[in-house]
Amino acid sequence: MHRIFPPRSMTVLDSLANMGLLLFLFLVGLELDVNSIRRTGRKALGIALSGITLPFLLGVGTSFVLKSTVAKGVDTAPFLVFMGVAFSITAFPVLARILAELKLLTTDIGRIAMSAAAVNDVAAWILLALAVALSGTGRSPLVSLWVLLSGVTFVIFAVLAVRPVLAWMARRSDDSEPVHEGYMCVVLAVVLAAGFATDAIGIHVLFGGFVMGLLMPKEGAFAVSLTEKIEDLVSGLFLPLYFVSSGLKTDVATIRGAQSWGMLGLVILTACVGKFLGTVGVSKAFKMPCREALALGFLMNTKGLVELIVLNIGKDRKVLNDQTFAIMVLMALFTTFITTPLVTAVYKPARKAPPYKHRTIQRKNPDSELRMLACLHNARSIPALIHLIEASRGTRRRLLCVYAMHLMELSERPSAILMANKVRHNGLPFWNKSHPNSDHIVVAFDAYHSLSSVSVRPMTAISSLTTMHEDICSSAEHKRAALIVLPFHKQARIDGNFELTRPGFRQVNLRVLENAPCSVAIFVDRGLGAPARIPTSDFASSIAMLFFGGQDDREALAYAARMAEHPGVSLIVHHFLPVPQTNQPDGVRINMDAGSREADKKFLVDFQAMETTNQSIRYEELEVRNREETVAAIRNVARCNLVLVGRRAEAPGFEMRSTDCTELGLVGSFLASQEFTGGASVLVVGQYNPGIANGSTLFSEDTLEMSKTPGDNF
Repeated sequence: MHRIFPPRSMTVLDSLANMGLLLFLFLVGLELDVNSIRRTGRKALGIALSGITLPFLLGVGTSFVLKSTVAKGVDTAPFLVFMGVAFSITAFPVLARILAELKLLTTDIGRIAMSAAAVNDVAAWILLALAVALSGTGRSPLVSLWVLLSGVTFVIFAVLAVRPVLAWMARRSDDSEPVHEGYMCVVLAVVLAAGFATDAIGIHVLFGGFVMGLLMPKEGAFAVSLTEKIEDLVSGLFLPLYFVSSGLKTDVATIRGAQSWGMLGLVILTACVGKFLGTVGVSKAFKMPCREALALGFLMNTKGLVELIVLNIGKDRKVLNDQTFAIMVLMALFTTFITTPLVTAVYKPARKAPPYKHRTIQRKNPDSELRMLACLHNARSIPALIHLIEASRGTRRRLLCVYAMHLMELSERPSAILMANKVRHNGLPFWNKSHPNSDHIVVAFDAYHSLSSVSVRPMTAISSLTTMHEDICSSAEHKRAALIVLPFHKQARIDGNFELTRPGFRQVNLRVLENAPCSVAIFVDRGLGAPARIPTSDFASSIAMLFFGGQDDREALAYAARMAEHPGVSLIVHHFLPVPQTNQPDGVRINMDAGSREADKKFLVDFQAMETTNQSIRYEELEVRNREETVAAIRNVARCNLVLVGRRAEAPGFEMRSTDCTELGLVGSFLASQEFTGGASVLVVGQYNPGIANGSTLFSEDTLEMSKTPGDNF
């Protein structure tokens, strides 16, 4: 180990680690909103106080046992306070990430946990300042009193002199423009100066950064921009160095013998029991449900990085010896690791939406309101999405309600946690117009609303890619959507080819197809809506619909028929009629039961009646024998703006290949491939059927036996 980390390198390593730790504590202070702590209700305040008091007392009691066994010879007073703080602390930033991952950040239990943890954090740092003042100052109480008074004076000076300057810079930072680099330099210089001041006082360099973070204004773009500038450097470089430094100081080999392992078990037990009983007891006193009280008890046991900081300070101050330090580090790791699985096991918030009727576009009453949930990855998709929404409007007598959901990946970055807290409400995505990083999306949809009769309500979903589909599906159910529009996981380049954005977004689409509460369409954009012409008088779009038969094709045709009512839309429908061939291979024969064929025939009769009254609709029947004839007919619509097709549409001669995308189906995969030369965007539609998963295998018997008649899927 000394070859990898020679003793002469430890000074540099510790210096960089402490620099990163100073900035990290500044970010922790940025995440804590003092105003929200002031508004903490009685319930959260009671839980916070009980979550501090009982563990602190148990920590003090346990410290007497440790002092008589594995921690002989340490100073009694600072050791008692350090152990009490180590037992009572709840890591606010770690808890925020766990709650965000479990989608509990803005639920009732999440708000209580965050409020209690914020109070807990502030109280713990005050107690830690007391412990630091008592340690390393000899046995004179006057020196400790001087350190404490100097610390209080520093805080008062920071509130009266530094905070107004920070507030002035925050007010001068416009949400629509980048924060001035000079302001960034001033803030970083103030943080470093505050750290130097607290270190000179005799508390610790970290307290200066934490206090500056608390005093930073949380409103507006200044705090978020500052976090985004610092977090990558801190989390990517400095914090890993701090973990290395902590790991090198931790000697697990010092825990040997029955006595040491017994002390480890005692520390883990008392630390967990103190937090758990204190939190659960007060929660039940406030008449909280049993599962919520248990979940809060487990959540408040979160330790993590903040606990390591406290322990490292204690070790540097010679309050903790190597064996006690190793025991406490293992306790912190254990309590943090068990939090997520225990909370998941005992608590899952009930977010059931009320049942609703219209879950498909194809319905008995076509004049009823159509609700859409349209998703987008970035601002690049806005013109195409607005074009699609405008075409979906149909006539003015048709009601259309659109929710535009911006999909953002949740990371471990502090700014992501700040954004997740701003754009979620009661555990579900919602929109906060004060969020500076997405104002351009709001402005775009507001401009569209001013030029049309359609109101688009923006939303934001910040989740990990593994759980993002839950946000999409639950939002669609709560908003009673009949159609979810998902963006394709690839983006079109200027040369017409596609480039992969994020592989994880394809899995999101597949999971939505499997769990969607309504119909789903995947939108393959090749530049639809660029340049956008929004006013009805200027809007023009040519749309083609490829009809092969089946419930998905009927859903796509119902959507196309609605679009055709728009005065600027022209629609051409190609109805492909496969001609049976005696030598046709079994793999490409179209097997569709009589019920599905009868449903297609009835639906087409109604559609042809509509064609006679709408001059913008053209209906053609094409007989095709093989793949070549089908492809030739499809290429005739390559110059259209948009092509609609059913996801489970089966064309003569088409077989699933390894290069195809199963979420698009046979024909959809061809339309999204390089074989389909043309600039037409593609919308692949799958109809909701509670008996068949939208993401089911294309060639399963359940998928091919589509016996539903029009109007059954409500």
